[in-house]
Amino acid sequence: MLELMPSLGTWRPAVSGQRCAVATIVAAGGSVPRPLGTSMLVSEHGDILGSLSGGCVEGAVVEAALQAMHDGGSRLESFGYSAEDAFAVGLSCGGELEVHIQPIQPSGAGGLDLTWLNSASGGRSTSLALIRRLDAAGGAVVVHDPARFSAAGSQELSTLLGGDDAVIRAAAAQLEPLLHGGRTGLVRLAPAEGCGSSGPEAEPISLFVESRSPAARMLIFGANDFGAALLSAGKLLGYEVTLCDARPAFSNQGRFLAADHLVTDWPHRYLGAEAAAGRIDSRTVVCVLTHDPKFDIPLLQTALDLDLAYVGAMGSRRSHRQRIDGLLDCGVPAEALECLHSPIGLDLGAVTPAEVAVSITAEILASRRPASTVGPLKDGTGPIHQTNTPEHSKVTPWT
Repeated sequence: MLELMPSLGTWRPAVSGQRCAVATIVAAGGSVPRPLGTSMLVSEHGDILGSLSGGCVEGAVVEAALQAMHDGGSRLESFGYSAEDAFAVGLSCGGELEVHIQPIQPSGAGGLDLTWLNSASGGRSTSLALIRRLDAAGGAVVVHDPARFSAAGSQELSTLLGGDDAVIRAAAAQLEPLLHGGRTGLVRLAPAEGCGSSGPEAEPISLFVESRSPAARMLIFGANDFGAALLSAGKLLGYEVTLCDARPAFSNQGRFLAADHLVTDWPHRYLGAEAAAGRIDSRTVVCVLTHDPKFDIPLLQTALDLDLAYVGAMGSRRSHRQRIDGLLDCGVPAEALECLHSPIGLDLGAVTPAEVAVSITAEILASRRPASTVGPLKDGTGPIHQTNTPEHSKVTPWT
């Protein structure tokens, strides 16, 4: 649901006050195209925002969502694939999904509220979490500082859980690790005692937690044709993109205005200041496209001393050898140079700036996985769709 919240303010059914239902992947197993927490909104007239599987199950989910809006009740739908029943609705990739479908209100009618979700969505670079109650009680809590969340100190969570201290303590033990770790997962709690809510037929309390960390940063150094193309590619991948160049005549061109941050400064000085201010982390990507030793050497010396996801530098193989010699002369350890992707990019035969941007972003994506697993999909084995959190990818029994 988190990925859809920023779009609620412009989605016509939400703006016009239509009834809607939200379908969310709450459990998954095997090869599945989208991770836990992926959601799709369906309006009462069948309009759709988002996608769950790229087409495998969407039609059936829309029908279930329309039925949920008709009868007012939430439901859980399971989708898989059987070779014996190949024409049944399911995932041709062989995975399994459990999709929770819940009616939500246009505004001011209790439970999940589109207007409230839209106003609470925060910015793209904001840490955010959403705790949704999936059982019949419904409701949700938006958490704006997940890393510091305390269940005991949250009046909103207390209200969501009915104010029962025992339930809140039980929730804290499961919710806080998920939120502090920026993860997504399902939490099931025993119902509160008393008032006929306990017993073998009492419905468990089901909470689904979605977490969103600030967008990872891509720092592009070099205001040139390649920097302009990479800027667009980085934005497409969801990075918060900064373009930095020491030369005002280059950095002040209109074609770079799409950057989230446009900086005129010496590259190594800017990177060092950002690191000192705590605005660089282990997800940050640095792409050095200046192709000028007076910029490249001090910048790479600074970058290779940081814990970054990727450091790449443009240039020919001759330039690369000269760059390595310069870095060694500056005292950069030889083992640190193993982290440098130079010449930058995968060997795709790229020539144009747009093609080079694809080459660079492909290498950035490939660097997240062991080198032995990178290659054409047709030459590989095993599931195509991988998950970074296998402990949360299993289909979780609901009964």
